[in-house]
Amino acid sequence: MSTFTVGDYLLTRLQEIGIKHLFGVPGDYNLQFLDRVIAHPEISWVGCANELNAAYAADGYARCNGAGALLTTFGVGELSAINGTAGSYAEYLPVIHIVGAPATQAQLQGDCVHHSLGDGDFQHFIRMAAEVSVATALLTADNATAEIDRVIISALQARRPGYLSLAVDVAAMAVQPPAQPLNTHQPASADARRAFRAAAERLLAPAQRVSLLADFLALRWQQQSALAALREQSAIPCASLLMGKGVLDEQQPGYVGTYAGAASAGQVCEQIEQVDAAICVGVRFTDTITAGFTQQFATERLIDLQPFSASVGNERFAPLSMADALSELQPLFERYGQQWQPAAAIPAAQPAEPTAVISQHAFWQAMQGFLQPGDLILAEQGTAAFGTAALRLPSRAQLVVQPLWGSIGYTLPAAFGAQTANPDRRVILIIGDGSAQLTIQELSSMLRDGQRLIIFLLNNDGYTVERAIHGATQRYNDIAPWNWTALPHALSLQGQAQSWRISETVQLDEVMTRLAAPQWLSLVEVVMQKEDLPPLLRKVTACLNQRNGG
Repeated sequence: MSTFTVGDYLLTRLQEIGIKHLFGVPGDYNLQFLDRVIAHPEISWVGCANELNAAYAADGYARCNGAGALLTTFGVGELSAINGTAGSYAEYLPVIHIVGAPATQAQLQGDCVHHSLGDGDFQHFIRMAAEVSVATALLTADNATAEIDRVIISALQARRPGYLSLAVDVAAMAVQPPAQPLNTHQPASADARRAFRAAAERLLAPAQRVSLLADFLALRWQQQSALAALREQSAIPCASLLMGKGVLDEQQPGYVGTYAGAASAGQVCEQIEQVDAAICVGVRFTDTITAGFTQQFATERLIDLQPFSASVGNERFAPLSMADALSELQPLFERYGQQWQPAAAIPAAQPAEPTAVISQHAFWQAMQGFLQPGDLILAEQGTAAFGTAALRLPSRAQLVVQPLWGSIGYTLPAAFGAQTANPDRRVILIIGDGSAQLTIQELSSMLRDGQRLIIFLLNNDGYTVERAIHGATQRYNDIAPWNWTALPHALSLQGQAQSWRISETVQLDEVMTRLAAPQWLSLVEVVMQKEDLPPLLRKVTACLNQRNGG
């Protein structure tokens, strides 16, 4: 029987929290640990084109799986990945970043080894990682198992990245297997629950108009079922922000659309804001999704639920989990929900004017008809994300966007990670040409692994979002034109793919019909006018231009 090592212990814990894939790039400081990964019966190694893409892929995987893991080498590898882990930190994703590091003795002696800064200080990079991690650990012979447990527990509780520095010799050291499962339980307060329920009842009992606004933190803490249960009691006006779109079943009665502050379409803003009591669940207001913080909620009429606390007006209740707070609202919805005014009907979308060229309006109207229940949609920050905001998602559909961190190119490798987590799900990626140029290499990984993603590449000749904000005709918003439809075949010798270049609405309809159930990876280059913007994005970019200009 082979020796059970620190590396095996770490893999056992990753398996315990549901991780079945480890993304990354090999390097000489992590190769011996990688041997243990390859030998593991339940965890698969997923090599990526570069470390940044691997971090994005682990993030996309975590959004679908609950947690993800990333392996890089010391220095050069981890610094290439840190932008991706920073995005996971900003948007609350538990990604465990494992860094293969030089041998303990080399570090103690301050040896001038490769991938270091050559100054004998081997903790430069863990100090950098600490800024975008909820917990970090430099694993040693004495602390390895305890620190692995601490970092993973912290990452799961906070839904943020954890960082483990794993020296080559430490990874190979013999340890005992875990004796107990990880304990991620957090203390609860019965007093806080009772006080919160009483305060919420004082606000909700006399109310006639009540609204519900849910956002991405409710997704991270997996409260979709609890929210659906509340809505079964009363069809009050409900909305989500772009960042949390999909947390509410948009086919359930009461859904009114995507809330975007003053930039909201139709009567969304009025139905959500102008109420006797507004319930916000997991909401974080950011500039790009509120058109520059244009939300208007009266504090005294607000019930706000966050992951570890809740507030009613100016009263705060803690420690109180989001799940416990929602459970306390359930009997209040049962008791008072029938007296609350139901949501007004959503006007039907205006059909697109028939045109030869594909407009933004025509594309998103066609996309609405293309979506199926259970689809997983990834929309790149820019025209794609803000166009998606106007869609009404089918039941069980999920949307992945990154509007807070907003790192362009994120969604392409994130789609690879998401499809890895959900191999049988239809995954649709909508990305602009400028963003795709940053991370297109991961197309080769999709083809290597036989994935069947549907990629709509919006070719509007450069950085259209930046043109809308500033410098519409400046050459810094131009990009080099690529032969996009040739790339799937150029990036793989064995993978199967199909691709189209379309510029007319009739072609878009024909291609969408053929992609109802694709048999292999499909790339559709959609040629658009570079000045054309979705309406919400036009409002948001005008606001950003004003804010950035002082």
